[in-house]
Amino acid sequence: MTHQLHTLPNGFRIVTEDMPALQSASIGLWVDAGGRHERPEQNGIAHFLEHMAFKGTRRRSALRIAEEIEDVGGYINAYTSREMTAYYARVLSQDVLMALDVIADIVLNPLFRKADIETERHVILQEIGQALDTPDDIIFDWLHEVSYPDQPFGRTILGPEERVSAFGKADLEGFTAAHYSPDQMILSAAGGVDHAAIVAEAERIFGALKPVGRSSLQPARFAGGEHREVKDLEQVHFALSFEGPGYRDDKVYAAQVYATALGGGMSSRLFQKIREDRGLCYSIYAQANAYEDTGQVTIYAGTSEEEIGDLTQLTIDELKRAADDMTEAEVARSRAQLRAGLLMGLESPSSRAERNARLLSIWGRIPDVSEAVAKIDAVDASAVRAFAADLTTARLAVAIYGPVSHAPGLAAIRKGLSA
Repeated sequence: MTHQLHTLPNGFRIVTEDMPALQSASIGLWVDAGGRHERPEQNGIAHFLEHMAFKGTRRRSALRIAEEIEDVGGYINAYTSREMTAYYARVLSQDVLMALDVIADIVLNPLFRKADIETERHVILQEIGQALDTPDDIIFDWLHEVSYPDQPFGRTILGPEERVSAFGKADLEGFTAAHYSPDQMILSAAGGVDHAAIVAEAERIFGALKPVGRSSLQPARFAGGEHREVKDLEQVHFALSFEGPGYRDDKVYAAQVYATALGGGMSSRLFQKIREDRGLCYSIYAQANAYEDTGQVTIYAGTSEEEIGDLTQLTIDELKRAADDMTEAEVARSRAQLRAGLLMGLESPSSRAERNARLLSIWGRIPDVSEAVAKIDAVDASAVRAFAADLTTARLAVAIYGPVSHAPGLAAIRKGLSA
């Protein structure tokens, strides 16, 4: 399986990856227009715009958009992240060009009718309400906000209710004009695809669009801090975040191996010590998240009000212990988990299409999978122990939600890590 790249004169990028054994394909548009591209008064508009794309165009009603894809057994969806908005479909190979036409239509030609804006505004406000009612969801928004305070990268993707309640057609059109130009888009397809046919169709649809230039981004600055939210819940929800490496830093591989060994599965240290040995929680895990210019190592757990102190102390102990005695066997197991997860995931055309778009956006090229595997395999126990030692003195953020009276705060956690 090899990818092919093509760039139109206006900067529009096309990447395809043929997977000959497949009779299906995934195709989509990835746009450099996420939460971090918003001004303060625009917070939530990238996500609002994603919703509005499905409300109808000059050629298709909202129902027709869904019918054209589902009439052939396909699937269409979209998502907004902090760095991108994606519109994608999964269809059989013979329907790829039809799916491309539908996706291009909803991205380039949304109507933004007043009635549709009001309907979708209500839907998004319901989505915000649902997030607030989901403790192990909303806690990560709060954690991100205190990790990156007073900057676009730290704001929620959904946006606050007061902003969402005020957006109108002019706001949507202004954000589209600034961020939905051809030089800020990537068309990515994988599976049973014909590169030449996709390029020809893309030239027809996108070739005449005028570039406006990629907007400059405010660099992300991890500052750290604390958010405590009292609510009458059954559990205390507890999340820690440390500053970690971004995609362009090779230490990202050590971060991923470390997070997997610490809390990435049933054999991980946190799971074994805190859930299996002590029974203090149902869910506990660690993960390493990387972005274009920053990263985070995050730990989450939920436990009772009476046991949050013990859980926090054990977590601190495991963070410190990892810097001293992380073994080669643990690191080898973590490398195997990461390697298998990467390779298994790439058996899916949707994962291939997304990976190619994301890497092309970050690097301007698509590193071969073997490069990532080699860098994972190069991480040894000494590198993980060194990363763990650095982490105990790194900037720290904490978010705590529920009956929080017995939960230690940021200062206590810092003191415990430095002791």
